[in-house]
Amino acid sequence: MTNIAICAPATPITRDHARTLEELVAAEFPQHRVSFHDQCFLRAGHFAGDDLARLTAFVECANDPAFDVVWFAKGGYGSNRIAEAAVMRMNAAARAKTFVGFSDCGYLLAALYKAGVGQCVHGSMPVSARSERGREAVRRVLRWIGGDTSGVEPSLDGTTPAVAFNLITLAMVAGTPMMPDLSGHVVMVEEVSEHLYAVDRLFFHLAGTLPRVAGLRLGAVTAVPENYVEFGQSPEEIARYWCDRTGIRYLGRAEIGHSPANRVVPFGLASPPSAS
Repeated sequence: MTNIAICAPATPITRDHARTLEELVAAEFPQHRVSFHDQCFLRAGHFAGDDLARLTAFVECANDPAFDVVWFAKGGYGSNRIAEAAVMRMNAAARAKTFVGFSDCGYLLAALYKAGVGQCVHGSMPVSARSERGREAVRRVLRWIGGDTSGVEPSLDGTTPAVAFNLITLAMVAGTPMMPDLSGHVVMVEEVSEHLYAVDRLFFHLAGTLPRVAGLRLGAVTAVPENYVEFGQSPEEIARYWCDRTGIRYLGRAEIGHSPANRVVPFGLASPPSAS
């Protein structure tokens, strides 16, 4: 039995979201057990509880030896506010865990990866179980936790370390104490709900901080707002432009993003946990 703790380091979910995932796991993944921390349902303005509540819940889940995996319930915004403090509180049990999430929760994955705490994984989150298409993305994560690699990003070759982040999240992490050393890594980025000029601006900032990476892959860029004038370049043209300008190898597309097609990307050269 794999015990999975779920907390919400950024924004809250509802009890209905939790029930939907619990029903899915009970019906299809009896080898797993999910436990939602009550903090997932708190509200303090935008956040799932204030900073202290979110920090405390994450640390409790991470440091509890009864759990094998910590799965972040939802992104949104807010995990950056607790990431550094959380990593400083990790114990030996946390260092043996798998941590799964993406989008805003990339702040936590970055900080954990830099500190060498646990096994970090880009993957869809429990909130996605609310739709049938989203449930398939959630199933990929649950299969991977059980040792099935069929939902992993297909470009991973097992010899080159990789990471995957939301573009704005990684750009904000760059230059902070949470930024891991990504030398020799394939860096995958995706984005949602940003104008193309903002995507270009983010690449401007990020490309100059990644000179020693093995290459960059672009995931999905979705829900792009309409601007008053066409930007004139597609997301891939923007990525190629900044890679060419800064000497980063552009490696093509990746199947990651804010969509049901989102694939699993273990950080580094991680393999799935052993099926129990």
